[in-house]
This record gives sequence, structure tokens and C-alpha cells, in this order.
Amino acid sequence: MGLLVQVFKWDQRWRLLQRCDLVLRRTIKKQAVHPTKLAEVGRLMEARDDRYETGQLFLHRIFGYRGVILFPWTARVYDRDLHNPSKVNATATTPTPSQQQRTKEASIRVKASTSTPPEANTADATTSTAYLTNAPGVTETTGNVEAATQVDPKEVKGKVQTFYQVLIDTRDCPHIRAQTEAVTFLGNQDSNRSLYAIPGLDYVSHEDIMPYSSSEKSPLQHELFDKFLTHAPDADPPFVGQDTLKAWQEKNHPWLDMSDVHKETTENVRITVIPFYMGCRETPASSVYWWRYCIRLENLGKASVQLRERHWRIFSLSGTLETVRGRGVVGQEPILSPRLPAFQYSSHVSLQAPSGHMWGTFRLEREDGYSFDCKIPPFSLESKPDDLGPSTSVTPTTHGHDAGDGKRDDRD
Repeated sequence: MGLLVQVFKWDQRWRLLQRCDLVLRRTIKKQAVHPTKLAEVGRLMEARDDRYETGQLFLHRIFGYRGVILFPWTARVYDRDLHNPSKVNATATTPTPSQQQRTKEASIRVKASTSTPPEANTADATTSTAYLTNAPGVTETTGNVEAATQVDPKEVKGKVQTFYQVLIDTRDCPHIRAQTEAVTFLGNQDSNRSLYAIPGLDYVSHEDIMPYSSSEKSPLQHELFDKFLTHAPDADPPFVGQDTLKAWQEKNHPWLDMSDVHKETTENVRITVIPFYMGCRETPASSVYWWRYCIRLENLGKASVQLRERHWRIFSLSGTLETVRGRGVVGQEPILSPRLPAFQYSSHVSLQAPSGHMWGTFRLEREDGYSFDCKIPPFSLESKPDDLGPSTSVTPTTHGHDAGDGKRDDRD
């Protein structure tokens, strides 16, 4: 009897080994179909403290994609962590002497106005609405402007920093945890509902640039690369901007322009917001002002967190305050892990007033089930006096969307 039991056990082990062999062969076969390959893209260069030039190739420090710099922007960064002593040690980095010398400081007082503009009456203040396009979830609108004072009125100093308008290599777009159609603009003046996006454009801070060089004449795959840049072997970098790039920048400056960047960290999760004014659309009943805003969530800690909910407050100069709640962002509930710490997306908001404020929270959940609210730093929505329509003569494959049909992705 003991011998039979022993034989039975050996038979079970043999079957188990056969299954392991089958699993191993399937795994090898799967890897053979989709092998992981390493390809040399160029030679990594030493990072610079001073500004990079047009045509500089780079790798994104956070998202890892290949890109090329088109032109720089000068932005004022308002980091609320610098005014909270408990956060400075965890999130702030010590600047180099050259950075300290270059950095200029200014101050801004972030607060919501609770007064009604002179031209508005009580009826306008209660009937005007501020709304977010394509926002799933519960939306509440109220005329209680006193709640808008929840925006922290303390003084926040801003530091001038360099950001870059860049092109993303289309081969890397499917692998980026960021929207590759983040740069959007309004359509022609005769269309009140059109919203267009140019794929493969992004804004990158100076500290996220990892420069590299390449001997290839066309090292980046993007339809605008050859239209904007030309190969110049004797130049440094060896790609220089064409006249089409300069003309495109000048004509589209109003909706490309970035001026303010807002940052705040809660429990090792940093939120960065960059708002952009897109323009005004006149209707027979009213004027509608549009903005887009780009948001990055970055996990600075060691524990993974997942975004579960969003809670927005939108205050309009017309006197309305709106609350928007919903699951996730753009239809996703991204996980921010030490291996993939960041997620970036963009969305849009429109007001029936020339200015307003936005702020809110993201509800995040850790692996152990602990949930907390991560603050979204308050930021202003300011219009500009010159509302120039964008020119898209060099972007024939821009994608159009209906800005008011509530079906474009799952934007908040």
C-alpha cells in the first residue's frame, strides 16, 4: 500500500512538471512573438543650467519619450509647498548657485473675488452658469459666492522658470502615461462648438529635459518635424528652425502661450496645473470664454496610490460657484507606483464671464486601503484682450471634436 501511494505521488509530480514545461514553452513563445529590444537612439549629453536651443533632442525624465525642442516659454511657477515648512524638506530641491542667480521672484495674491462686477445685476449673478465640458458625475450650481473664499488668500511667491514647446516621437505615443493630444484650440469663428487638437505636442519643464545627440538626419518621427526643422550638420544642435516654425509660433501664440504654473503636494503626491486661455466664442445670447488646463499627478513616495475620484469647484466672475464630482479623470483611475509614478492629462472649462477661479481635490487610495484627499492648487482663469484665431496651415491632420456634445473622452 505504501508503494502504491509513493507511485501515485511521483505520478502527480510528473504531471506537474509537464504543466510547468508547457507554461514555460508558452512563455518563451509569447516572448518570441513580442520580444523586448533595445535600440540605440543617440548619445546622452550633460544637462545644462542655461536654456536649450531650438532643435535640441531630448528624453523626457518622467515619461521617457523621445522629443525635440521647438521653442522656449518663460513661465512663473507658484509652488505652495515652499510656503509650508513641513513640505519643503520632502519635495523641494536645493538650486545651484547659477539657478539662484537666474531666478527672479515676484509675488501674487491668490484669492477669489466675491464682488459682483458693476455691469452685472443680481439676476445675472444667479442665472449665469459656469460649466465643465463633458463632465460625468453629479454637477451642482449655486449662487452662494461666499463659498469661493475657500481659495487660500495667503501670498504665494512665483519663480520664473523655463518650459519648452516640444514635439513627441509618434513611435513613443502609445507607451506614454500622458495624453498626446493635450494641445487643443478653438475652431473657426463661424463654428461655436468645434474644438481641435494637434497630436504630439507637449510642454516640458527645463528640469525634465535629458538632452542627447544623434547622427541621424531625421531622428524623430513626427509629421511636423521636417516642416519645422531642417538638418544643419555644422550647427549645435544640428537642427535649426525653418521660417514655417517661426510663422506658426507667431500666428498661434495666443492659444499656445503659457504663463503660470501651479504646484502643491499632499502626502507625497504632487499636483501640477498649467492653465491656458483658448479664446471667446460669441453667441446670440452671450459670450462663452474657454480655457484648457493640463494636470500632472506625480507620486513622490514609495507606496503606490490610485486615483479614485475628483472634486472640482469653479467660481465665475459672474457670481456663480459650481461643484463637479465624478469618478477618475478622462475615464481612467490611474495607479501611481514607484515604477510609473506620474500621469498627465488635459481638460477644458468654459465660463460665461471673462475670468474665474478653479480649485479642488483628488481622492486617492493607497494599497492598504487608506484614502486621502490630495489638494489641487487654486488657479486663475484669465482672459486676454486680443482674441486671435489660430492658424493651422501647417497642421493638416489636426483632429476636430464637438466641444459641446459631452462625448469627447471622459473629461472632467
